[in-house]
Amino acid sequence: MRTIVLIGLVGFAAQLVDGSLGMAYGVTTTTLLLAIGTNPAAASATVHLAEIGTTLVSGVSHWKFGNVDWRVVRRIAIPGAIGAFLGATILSKLSTEAAAPVMAVILLLLGLYILIRFTFQGIPRHNLGKPLRKRFLSPLGFVAGFVDATGGGGWGPVGTPAILASGRLEPRKVIGSIDTSEFIIAVAASLGFLFSLGSQGINFAWVGAILVGGVVAAPIAAWLVRHIPPRLLGASVGGLIVLTNTRSLLKSDFIDAPGGVRNVFYVVIVIGWAAAFAYSLREYLRDRDNESSDAVTHFREEQEVALVGTRTDDVPAPGPAPDATEKRDVVGLLPEVNGE
Repeated sequence: MRTIVLIGLVGFAAQLVDGSLGMAYGVTTTTLLLAIGTNPAAASATVHLAEIGTTLVSGVSHWKFGNVDWRVVRRIAIPGAIGAFLGATILSKLSTEAAAPVMAVILLLLGLYILIRFTFQGIPRHNLGKPLRKRFLSPLGFVAGFVDATGGGGWGPVGTPAILASGRLEPRKVIGSIDTSEFIIAVAASLGFLFSLGSQGINFAWVGAILVGGVVAAPIAAWLVRHIPPRLLGASVGGLIVLTNTRSLLKSDFIDAPGGVRNVFYVVIVIGWAAAFAYSLREYLRDRDNESSDAVTHFREEQEVALVGTRTDDVPAPGPAPDATEKRDVVGLLPEVNGE
């Protein structure tokens, strides 16, 4: 019973972080299950089964608080589902450990970029409101879905920083859209695991405990995202990306750093992260009217309207239809044009 309660608390904490920052649910819960001896495929299957419920509640909560851009959800969810299904069926047959350090380096660099940019510049506004294209979101969704299923988590860590780095959507919309589309990913991955593994190794009591904890936390997380200023949200997400991917890189076979060395890196990162957050908070308080969540959302909506108006203005207005005399004149000129 103590184990079930502990797993439920982990599900609560993981969903609170994931729903607030757009990542870390799968990584947190999968790490716990692996630590108590579950094999990787069964751990990932357990987490994704629980995520069907938690992501559904999380998506509804984000929708209620206005945190979802449905255009992004439509363009990223289906490719993500295909990637997740393939990843789930391949996990038991193919190791992706060799690619993990490369992915960690890419995400670490993205995390540093997001942390530095949001800390010192706030949310960048020159691209805000521009549409996120399908040619960007579809490959991103496929890769994020595949990584999510094979690694027990990855939809948020891959998708959130990539969309944030584009600067075209404010952080709360990025997080809400990623969390909402994750429901489709969880369903696809779970089907893949069930087809390839059956129910082998899945402890449904653990699934229930993780699910209950996540369902309780989801509305709280969605409320937090709606009210946390974008500058603080971006700095928080950036710091989490740096920390989690530094951990993955240091623990990989490529580096395999000793525990003492890893701890030094973690302490330095946490101190830097706290300093960045404190600076972001100070800058937000100095210009609260322009840095608030509502102000950024209003600015994005104005930019979207302006972009639509620009595209409309670029289309030439249709001229008047030629009358019968003009048509005869045109016909009369045709022989001269043809050299007759």
